[in-house]
Amino acid sequence: MTSINHQRMIHEMNQSFITKTNTKPTQAQQNFKGLLNAELNNDNDIPVKISKHAAQRMHERNIHIQPEQWNQIYDRMQEAKSMGIKDSLVLTNNEAMVVNTDKNTVITVMNRGEANKHIFSNINGTILLDN
Repeated sequence: MTSINHQRMIHEMNQSFITKTNTKPTQAQQNFKGLLNAELNNDNDIPVKISKHAAQRMHERNIHIQPEQWNQIYDRMQEAKSMGIKDSLVLTNNEAMVVNTDKNTVITVMNRGEANKHIFSNINGTILLDN
């Protein structure tokens, strides 16, 4: 067997083991991706940035915060920032979130019931918002 024929057979054998898969995302993946992008790129409606992690948690936990409440959170974050607070726990009637005031960024979000089971560390201030 010539080396060219031998190489051709090896190539054909390798190709038979390589299978192409359809990598189209599922409907659920597309929906999540759309929601995540909407949360991450929703800078026109809300004054704070939402980290990818926080957006994912909001989606998983079905948490929706209205733009008016984001504005309240932002205003209080600015107050905290002026007091030298960098990482803060924000408690609303329904949610708890950890924010970074320097970057105006929401780090993570959970509902208040879930927050009751957590110990929050590495924060140097707390913001309470009663609506």
